[in-house]
Amino acid sequence: MTNSKMSSELGELMIVLLSVKPEFAYKIFEGTKKYEYRKVLFSDLDGDKILIYVSSPVKKIIGEIEVEEIISDSPKELWRKTGKQGGISSDFFFEYFTDRGIGHAIKIKSVRRYETPVDPYKAIARFKAPQSFAYLKDARLQRKFAFA
Repeated sequence: MTNSKMSSELGELMIVLLSVKPEFAYKIFEGTKKYEYRKVLFSDLDGDKILIYVSSPVKKIIGEIEVEEIISDSPKELWRKTGKQGGISSDFFFEYFTDRGIGHAIKIKSVRRYETPVDPYKAIARFKAPQSFAYLKDARLQRKFAFA
């Protein structure tokens, strides 16, 4: 991984919950989308796993990805390096990164789709769906998502 692996001050596991639109989430778990693009990147990540929350209308955590690396570069260079495996069109990509000098591509090493999706509104106290990503620091989540 190219980003830092930092723990919270309390020694709890820092779990990143990434919000992904349904069409892209399903492509990730089908294996046709090998990179997830982000304008803003999280700074803390323990280990190499990220939970995938599928936004409306699904509103569930459907699985997790293992991150191989994170590439940060200009949109033009990101597309050159990753576009063939990005699972989106170049028009969509460049529209997404309009007016951005730097973009981020999360390279997906492997995926694990849960047999039963997790309803975060029931599993996580005071859950609020993230616009892009959120940090989950609850020790109970370590056990629930087997991040121990």
